[in-house]
Amino acid sequence: MAWRELARAPFFQRLTEQGSLIPTRVAADISPAPSGWAAVLEHDRVPFVSFPFEWTFGMLQDAAILHLELLLEALTGGMTTKDGTAYNVQWRGTSPVFIDISSFTPASGGPWEGYRQFCETFLNPLLIQAYRGVDFQPWLRGRIEGIPTGHTRRLLSGRDMLRRGVFKHVVLHDALQRRSTSGAQAAKQNLREAGFGAGLTRSTVTELVRLVRDLGWRPRSSSWTRYADERPYSEEDLDSKTKFVQKAVGDAAPRLVWDLGCNDGTFSLAAAPYAEYVVAMDADHATVERLYRSLRKAGERKVLPLVVNLADPSPALGWRGRERRPLSDRGRPDVVLCLALVHHLSINANIPLEEIVSWLHSLQARVVVEFVDRTDPMVQRLLANKAIKHEDYTAARFEDLLARRFAFRRRAELSTGARRLYDAIPK
Repeated sequence: MAWRELARAPFFQRLTEQGSLIPTRVAADISPAPSGWAAVLEHDRVPFVSFPFEWTFGMLQDAAILHLELLLEALTGGMTTKDGTAYNVQWRGTSPVFIDISSFTPASGGPWEGYRQFCETFLNPLLIQAYRGVDFQPWLRGRIEGIPTGHTRRLLSGRDMLRRGVFKHVVLHDALQRRSTSGAQAAKQNLREAGFGAGLTRSTVTELVRLVRDLGWRPRSSSWTRYADERPYSEEDLDSKTKFVQKAVGDAAPRLVWDLGCNDGTFSLAAAPYAEYVVAMDADHATVERLYRSLRKAGERKVLPLVVNLADPSPALGWRGRERRPLSDRGRPDVVLCLALVHHLSINANIPLEEIVSWLHSLQARVVVEFVDRTDPMVQRLLANKAIKHEDYTAARFEDLLARRFAFRRRAELSTGARRLYDAIPK
């Protein structure tokens, strides 16, 4: 790594000040560096580590554009990036930040070494979402190296092959990779022969910026995206619920809040002024995409929206399960919001109430949890579609299970009588 050259580069200093690059410096408490080391670097912390298989289409798209624009700046400064993986980007709210400072290296005059990684972890997922409507998250979670270009080619239709950029970055790229049977060096040579040398690197990257920026995906309308307009309770109850949340979060003054089943982010935003950071999670991609777009437009830097299915959360991945940590190991919350979620986990996902309470307790955080009774129209709708009627799904049983593991700080009942709120701390 050419740290000294990079640290002096005007583009590096400018982009760090703008927030596009993670602030980096020589560690003052490890100086001089150990023998054989150029330096020991330290970086600012990101509030919460997330992975591309938890991002929305818009998040992956904005992260890709950041990656490419940084590369263009580096090329102007005589440097390049030696990889192009989406894992080089993290988030501060809805602002992407490039974290892999060691990726910068002096430009060699050859093709961009990160091109394949960029296509597999950025471009290919965006293409299948934009052109085929296929959610990319399960594909990226199933293979952390990304979606191979050959797979992308088979997923796209014949009509898609006529779209701008597809022939070059999918069809031709796949053909070149299949020719490169003798390893990475042969692949680079084939790229040079195909015209991806130094003279075309900048134009290729500029073309990729335009291609990625022009991709679009319109989130489908669903009962979840319409939830804010179809809430089964009054504005008065919404106000009461919001104040209940704000009181609990304000009392705790937490560093990190998790909002589970966040939907449109109403309560994430209600909690944000009282917390250092909020991670807003929901399983519905379209809903989280809409939330991301609204937060991004508002310039929100304290709320990070993620696509997470709590019945099937992100596991440990990679070598020995240590390259990508599971959700619960990336920063334990101080407060957990679990609002209008328990009935979905219990009835839709068939998770016993006792298991839900036990998992909440394992987080060792203050919880603000809502129980929706069987008399509520939403619960009745869920039960109508189930052969098993979940007779043990009752308010009395839930409160008893909660009381065994938590001490109640406050309780409240909304005006319908079918929804109860609990503010509790683990015993």
